Formats: sequence, structure tokens, C-alpha cells
Amino acid sequence: MLTSMTEIQNNNFSGSVLVQNSEGTLAASSYGFANRSDQLKNTTTTRYGIASGCKLFTAIAICQLVEKGKLSFEMKLADCLDVDFPSFDKDITIHHLLTHTSGVPDYFDEDVMDDFEELWIENPMYRIRSVKDFLPLFQDQPMKLKVGERFHYNNAGYILLGLIIEIASQLPFAEYIQEFIFKKAGMADSGYFELDAVPSNTALGYIDYPDGTWKTNIYSLPVKGGPDGGAYVSVGDMAKLWRALLDNRLLSEEYTQLLLSPHVANDGDDYYGYGVWIKKNGSDIFKYHVMGYDPGVSFRSAYYPSTATTVVVCSNRSEGAYEVLQEIEEKIMLLK
Repeated sequence: MLTSMTEIQNNNFSGSVLVQNSEGTLAASSYGFANRSDQLKNTTTTRYGIASGCKLFTAIAICQLVEKGKLSFEMKLADCLDVDFPSFDKDITIHHLLTHTSGVPDYFDEDVMDDFEELWIENPMYRIRSVKDFLPLFQDQPMKLKVGERFHYNNAGYILLGLIIEIASQLPFAEYIQEFIFKKAGMADSGYFELDAVPSNTALGYIDYPDGTWKTNIYSLPVKGGPDGGAYVSVGDMAKLWRALLDNRLLSEEYTQLLLSPHVANDGDDYYGYGVWIKKNGSDIFKYHVMGYDPGVSFRSAYYPSTATTVVVCSNRSEGAYEVLQEIEEKIMLLK
């Protein structure tokens, strides 16, 4: 399946690709280098940053805590956190935060910023090591939209969800995800690693320039990821996450279906559930998918119900994952 793919051959793809269905692994390949300086190759066990792809983990954690009776989707932000947000609407609920309909300001506003590194001028990235460290980036800003007005993709809302998880579980966010999601799903290679202390077999993220030069992304991202993005996974671990979720091993069937329900429309046939994108084909679900993009990171993963196929594409370059997944998707549709 992968050897004839033009997107891999023509676009200098760097990363790993895994395609599985109910019968087993259809394709598993890796390309490029995890460490260019030392010429260490990417492998199918390499750990990659997945940026916003891990919003799904945060949403699963919230649903777990709701299922345990420690939270409810209707709870107000003000009732969950003892933090002062002077300009935030008092009617923001957990449901609003999960579905990007809260209207809260984002700490990276694409309407006024185009360079992610601008964030760290006044708030150095090497100081961002816990969830609460993100608060100064948006805590005192005015609302972006009216609460519930419409879908507006928002990283800060998931930071708030991470703080809620910490309060409700009495555990640091990363520890909660490790214990109740990664461990339950058998994701032994995954974690929230600090950029200045990454474990072995972890890909560095690369930012490429038109003249052929490059740099790593260590000064472009928070030193440690959080509830809105920044976990590291292998392609095999991400496939395990999909299986554990769909087999109701992370949530009961009721809450799994709630997480995977189209809660808010985005554009055309695109919807958002809790931490997951949903693309419909008429009244049917075409795919559930997650994505992540940061400087030096591109990630796409999807599950296609009609063929019970899981695709994971992890790249340690800023581009490439979308194009590779699109080409695989076309081949999957030919298998129906």
C-alpha cells in the first residue's frame, strides 16, 4: 500500500505510518530521521509529538470523571476552578469547553498572530512545565465570542479542562493520563515528555526552510505539553488508543458513544464530538479523526467505521501527515 504512494515519495516525508483493520496490519513503514545530526532513522516504535492530537486524551479523561460522578458536563467553570477569570462569562460549562463553543480567548490567536514563537517573548517556553503555567497567556483577556455562539477551535479551553481534571482527580494532569488512559490502553511508549529531557527513541521535531537549512523545534513549543497538545506516542500506541476506546475499555459504551457523538457542526459534513473530529457522509459516519500541527510536528489519525480501518500518520516535520493520510484514505475507499 505504501511503497507506491506519491505523497511519501515526492514530499520528503519524515515519520511513520501504520494502517490496520480487523484482520491485522495492512501497512507499517517509517521514513527519514528521528535525529538528523546523528542520522538516527525513524522506526515504527519511534515516539513522536502529536500536538493537538491529544485533545482526545483530555476529553476521555473528563468523560471518565463524569462517569465516576466527580463532574458533570453542565458544571460551570466557576464551580470547577478557584481561579479568577475577570472577563469570562459565568455561564461557561464543561460541555462548552469540550466542544470549542465556550468563547474564551485562545492563547495563540491566529487572527492576530502568525508565528508560534511570538508566544514565548514575555512568557519563556522553558517555564511552561505544568498546566497552571499556561494561565498567564490568556487568563486576563476578554472573551473572544459569546458563550455558545458557535464553534471556534480553542486551545485555552482545553487548558481549563486539564485544570479541572487535576482538581477532580487530585492528580497532576500528565499522571492522570498516564494511569487512566495510557496504562489502560497498553500504550507503553507514550507520555508527556519534557523537551529538555526526552527519553530514548523519541523523534526531534524539525522546522525546514526553503534554502534547505533547518532547526529543531525546541525553542518553539512549551517545554512540556499539556491538555491541549504535546504528548508523544508511537504509531502502534495510537492504534491501541483507538482499539481501547472503541472496545469500551476506557469508558462505558454509553460514554464512549457520547464522546463520539457529533455535538457541534463546523463546516459542511464536518462535526466535533468531545475531543474528536467527525466527518459524515449523509447520515453515516465516514470517519472519526484527530489531528495535530505545531512547528516541527504534523499528525493525523483516523478510524473508518465502514471498513473497521485505523490509520496513524506521525511526522517530525511541520507538514506531510495530512497529504499522506488523504492518499491512504483514497486507497481504503477502493477496498470497500
